[in-house]
Amino acid sequence: MKKAYLLLSDGTLYSGQAAGAEGSAIGEVVFNTGMAGYQEVLTDPSYYGQTVCMTYPLIGNYGINFEDYESRKSWVSGFIMRELCEAPSNWRCKLTLDEYLKRQNVIALTGIDTRSLTRRIRSAGVMNGIVYTEGYEPDAARIEEMQAYQIRGAVAAVTCAEPIVYPSDTGEVRWRVALYDYGVKYNIERELCRRGCEVTVIPAFTPPEEVLAGGFDGVMLSNGPGDPAENTGLIENLRRLMDSGIPIFGICLGHQLLSLAIGAKTEKLRYGHRGVNHPVKDLDTDRTYITSQNHGYAVVEDTVDPARARVRYVNLNDGTVEGLEHIGRPVFTVQYHPEVCPGPMDTAYLFDRFVSNMEQAKGGASICR
Repeated sequence: MKKAYLLLSDGTLYSGQAAGAEGSAIGEVVFNTGMAGYQEVLTDPSYYGQTVCMTYPLIGNYGINFEDYESRKSWVSGFIMRELCEAPSNWRCKLTLDEYLKRQNVIALTGIDTRSLTRRIRSAGVMNGIVYTEGYEPDAARIEEMQAYQIRGAVAAVTCAEPIVYPSDTGEVRWRVALYDYGVKYNIERELCRRGCEVTVIPAFTPPEEVLAGGFDGVMLSNGPGDPAENTGLIENLRRLMDSGIPIFGICLGHQLLSLAIGAKTEKLRYGHRGVNHPVKDLDTDRTYITSQNHGYAVVEDTVDPARARVRYVNLNDGTVEGLEHIGRPVFTVQYHPEVCPGPMDTAYLFDRFVSNMEQAKGGASICR
């Protein structure tokens, strides 16, 4: 096998074997703690511009199938593993992970001490890096480019170009939902469709007036990549949507954008939350859920105006905000991913709550809390 390397912005160099495509790629180096789900990680648009290190030591053992994609392609800048399984065993397997990485032109590195890399990121914080294969060693200009790298314009890079309609799975259309695509994962659409919703996925920059004129019963805001605060136009659009009184449910980046729309602020976390084992407490019920997460930014609790919204969910590891409820509006958000269901169905009730809000708003009843 060819050699491959990871050079971090602090000068640390890791050496291993090449997998996937050949070449070099710059990205923000992050780690994911999931024991499974590498196919979902690779196809999650929230990883746009990032090089992902998987902390679980063996990756690729069940291969790649054609059903579990979360979007149309892979979005990661690079992929890092302790050991790449070359002989997967699963009845759904259609490709090896290495074959998939080559098809997607993703440069990967295997055979390094991922525990060492993870500890370095936890200690120093997320940093930039360049993954490259033998023969593509970076020169001084490329290293300078890596040092200055920032993820910009991420939502514009991943959103759809035209609306896409997904029919209800139940044979009847109970509700029509507009789903803003900030980097949407397929499972959000699946959860809504199985509840009798016809889902129209719309580009991120669709004007709110167009949505309100479309006869929709509710609006979903998807996950997505990048710094939420840079999306000033999207934030202003959400202010106008909230003022309309239409039920809204925001996930991940959708949660952050709605929080900014009500006047709160966001901050970049030291190394983010990425994995399927993060404990979140519901302050209303005193119940704790094990959640799937993928974000590098969080809402600053002290900046949430209690006259406009209240914090309902908090992360038990570091106390960060995991969800808000708007005061006086049928609007709620979560930072984590209920569509992933690591429990496996622990937080799927949030989609039922959104449907209930649409039902009650349409009938003029009080909104479900």
